[in-house]
Amino acid sequence: MAIEIAQVSIENINDAEGLESVMSALKNITGVTAIELDTERHTALVRYDDTQTSIHAFTAAISMVDYVTQPFPIDAPQNPRYHD
Repeated sequence: MAIEIAQVSIENINDAEGLESVMSALKNITGVTAIELDTERHTALVRYDDTQTSIHAFTAAISMVDYVTQPFPIDAPQNPRYHD
């Protein structure tokens, strides 16, 4: 088991109902161990067990609640907030 962290964009989510929908979708993924919202930076950090799930599951779950996101491992250079 390896705990990984992915940063998920929540820039298109601007209301409490949308945030709750996304949180519920992410919490229901087996292997997700914690979620931290940062509404000021429009991101969520998702901690997960990489033997049980992957960042692709996050994209699928968020897409199911009508939001599109681009998750990246937090330390990936292609992460738009890599240097923040």
